[in-house]
Amino acid sequence: MKKIAIVFVTTILFLGGCSFLEDVNSTLNYVDEAREYASEASDFANEAPTLAKQAINDEQALNEFESRLEEMKKDIQEFNELEAPKVGAELHQNIVDRNEKAMNTIDQFLKNIEDGNLDPSMVENTDAFQTLTEINDVIDQINQLNE
Repeated sequence: MKKIAIVFVTTILFLGGCSFLEDVNSTLNYVDEAREYASEASDFANEAPTLAKQAINDEQALNEFESRLEEMKKDIQEFNELEAPKVGAELHQNIVDRNEKAMNTIDQFLKNIEDGNLDPSMVENTDAFQTLTEINDVIDQINQLNE
């Protein structure tokens, strides 16, 4: 009976340890995904205003801009679908909220492109992609989960 109790307790401790390791591994994977996303979002936010301005008068730039918008939209959707670790759930939701604002801007640009009237005043609004740049602030907080 004593041996059975020892085996039972050992098994419970082992399984509890596995769960802890899975949580740590999940957090590390999430932090890596968040860093990668932040880099992509930052690159896009830096490139988009220039591409948008060029797209007004240049068909090739318009196609490239549309392609970059579609890529960023896909990246946003993929990030939003990530399962955040419990300790980072609030930070993840913060990014998702900012992503929704960015997605609205992207959708507006795509609609304007589809309708054939890319609006120069919208392009001149350099704050249009600011929310993607602000994501880096939240990612810095997520990086602290890794420490």
